[in-house]
Amino acid sequence: MSKENPFIAVIDYGAGNIRNVMKAIAYVNMPAKLTKDPDEILAADGIVIPGVGAYRAAMDKIKAHDLVIPLQKAAANGTPMLGVCLGMQLLFDSSTEFGETSGLGLIPGEVVTLPQKQGFKVPQMGWNQNNVAIENSLTQGIKDEFTYFVHSYYVKTDAQYIAASVDYGVQVPSIVIKDNIIGAQFHPEKSGEVGLRVWQAFADMVSDKAVIV
Repeated sequence: MSKENPFIAVIDYGAGNIRNVMKAIAYVNMPAKLTKDPDEILAADGIVIPGVGAYRAAMDKIKAHDLVIPLQKAAANGTPMLGVCLGMQLLFDSSTEFGETSGLGLIPGEVVTLPQKQGFKVPQMGWNQNNVAIENSLTQGIKDEFTYFVHSYYVKTDAQYIAASVDYGVQVPSIVIKDNIIGAQFHPEKSGEVGLRVWQAFADMVSDKAVIV
């Protein structure tokens, strides 16, 4: 049953690009609240973990605000959760960026550096075309479409969680899904109409108008 006034908690841990994330959520008519309050996070109908920057620094801030357990509890409770760019990487077990750092452990996998390959500059910065492996209500909006990426690290995880990927010398997961947990390596808030389809699919999931299946 859908809630009368659902809202999304956008996790406030000092990440960049918050303004664009909040604008994108507002565009799809879903109330959002920027918060680091554990009670508000657990009460939310959906959660967005934004992110621009380094994995270790981000996890240090999340731990400093005592947000690890509330986020893990919300995930276990079935709350739809969307991690964006660095926020997607934080969903995984660990990262090698600036040494081994533990993540939220919501999806099995590790974040590693993009390999140095001829013709592929690191970081990946710009538009790349999504190849959809698992078709569902979210990925149907990005199939064969270009979205905007800025990152030096990527996720290595089991194929069962990779709903879409892009070719950047290696296959980079661009959308990952595990039950109610979703990650987007690209920036949907910077990807124009295609990105807004991702926000709409997530908003629909939050309001029970649709599910990511």
